[in-house]
Amino acid sequence: MTDGLSEARATVHAMSPDVPAAAQQERVAALRAAVRRAVAAGDRTAARRLRAELRAAERDGERHRSQRGAPDVREQAHRALELLGVPAGPKLVGAVHAAFFAAPIPAARIGVLRRAEERSFRAAPDARPFYVCAALTADLLTPARGLLAVSTWPLERRVVGPLSRRTDFLTAAVRVAEHAGRSVAAQRLLRRFAAAIPGAAGAAVGTVDPADLIAAARAELEVHAADDRRDRERAARRAADLDAAERLFGSAHDRTGRPHGERR
Repeated sequence: MTDGLSEARATVHAMSPDVPAAAQQERVAALRAAVRRAVAAGDRTAARRLRAELRAAERDGERHRSQRGAPDVREQAHRALELLGVPAGPKLVGAVHAAFFAAPIPAARIGVLRRAEERSFRAAPDARPFYVCAALTADLLTPARGLLAVSTWPLERRVVGPLSRRTDFLTAAVRVAEHAGRSVAAQRLLRRFAAAIPGAAGAAVGTVDPADLIAAARAELEVHAADDRRDRERAARRAADLDAAERLFGSAHDRTGRPHGERR
């Protein structure tokens, strides 16, 4: 195991499982990072051990949350989006939360969440530690239809260009595979991703090896990632000129000055 992994695990184990909510979230985040490093290093033994610790930490988190009441839909969506690490639509957000956090989120509730978050932000800017916001189109900096993001992400991650749907799909596939474990719900998600990634399904019928999916997704990412990153960085520099609300929820006007959605 690399020094970075050892340090991450030391950080994780320094925290007691019975900790306040904020520290519990830090513990889960540290474990997720350690899993990613183990997978990247090709250390399957460490990855399996860390995944088991991650599942235990997530169960502890669920126990803490149940003790103080069920999380609302914005917390659930935030949790799923942070696992994915990229903008995603309501169906995928709901499926990820159901697979990894054992609670489905009604798609209709996720669908109206962004507008509720925008109203909240405009009424009291930055009153919350995070907002479930919109992904922004790289060309017009308007809300990308059907894609949710997290306000604390850097602009270049929240902007979507011509290649971003594909690169985000591949990135999400890697993130899901890194956390998949052996649950039936996670396998359903893996099959969903593998069906659209050449070489991801492997030789076995009916199951997907997370390692095979990760390798196939990363191979394709190498083809598109640099061009996509350049597109996003250029758009992010332009988006920096928007006001605070527009940086999170999109510009109300396209680049011609017409209100967004207005037809010629």
